Amino acid sequence: MDIAVLFFNTILLRPYVFVFLAGFLISAIQLLGWPRAWRLWLISWLTAFVCEFSSTRTGIPFGWYFYTGSTAGQELYFSNIPFMDSISFSFLLYAAYCTALCVVLPCDRTDSASRLQPLRFDLAVRSGWQALLLTSLLFAAIDMVIDPVALRGDRWFLGKLYYYAEDGAHFGVPLSNYAGWMVVGLISLAIYFPLDRRLPPLAVRPGVATTHRVLLGVGLYYGVLLFNLSVTFWIGETTLGFSGALMFLPLTIVLVLRLAAPRKQPVAGNEPTEFV
Repeated sequence: MDIAVLFFNTILLRPYVFVFLAGFLISAIQLLGWPRAWRLWLISWLTAFVCEFSSTRTGIPFGWYFYTGSTAGQELYFSNIPFMDSISFSFLLYAAYCTALCVVLPCDRTDSASRLQPLRFDLAVRSGWQALLLTSLLFAAIDMVIDPVALRGDRWFLGKLYYYAEDGAHFGVPLSNYAGWMVVGLISLAIYFPLDRRLPPLAVRPGVATTHRVLLGVGLYYGVLLFNLSVTFWIGETTLGFSGALMFLPLTIVLVLRLAAPRKQPVAGNEPTEFV
C-alpha cells in the first residue's frame, strides 16, 4: 500500500498520538524555535527507532519483546516497528525535558507581579548534566504508567501490538524496559545538547514568558499521564491506576512549590496604620 495512504490511515487509527505530536511541535517551536525543535524531534525519533529495532532482535536495550504485526497493512510500519510507537518517544522526551527544566532552571529575581516564578532559559543549565539526568528519569517514569496499560492494549482501542518474552516484575513489564527508556533519553539529549550550544542564541525574553512556554511542555507531560491513567481505570486496572497516580504525586508537589512565586512582603514603613 502507498506510504501516504498508510500514513493517513495511521492518523485515523491513532488520532490521540497525533494530537500529542501536534502539541509537542507547537510547544517546542515556541520554546526552542524551529531549528532546535526539528533537530530534537529527529534525533529522538531515530534513536528510539534504532533502539527498538535492536531490542526486537537482540534484547538491547529494552529487553526482549516482539511486535505482533496485527495492524500491518492498516497503519504505517518501518520494518517491524509501528511508526506511531517510535514517534511517541519524541513528544514524551520533550515533555519530560520541560518538566525537568521547571526543577533545574534558575529563577530571575524580578519585581514581576506574576504568580509564577520567572524562569531563566540559561543555556548552561538547560544543556547541563542535571537536565540530562532528570529528563531521562522523568522520561522513564512516565513509561511506568504508559507501558503496563499499552501491554493490555487488547482490552482497549490500542490493540495487542506487542508482548514481552517473559512477564516482568512491574505489572508484566520487565524493569529492563525502563532502563532502555533511560538509555534512549540519555543518548538523544547527549546528541542534542551540543547542537543546542552551537546554534545561534535564542532571543532573550522575560522570565515569565519562558515559564509559560516551559509549562506548555509540562502540560503535555501531564496530558499524556492523565490520558493513560484514564484508560487504566477504564479497563478496570484499579491497582495499576492508583499506583501510577501516587507515583507522580511527589513530582506534582515539587513543581507547584518550585513554580509558585512567593508573596511580596510589605516594604518597611509602608504597613497600613492601625487606628485605635
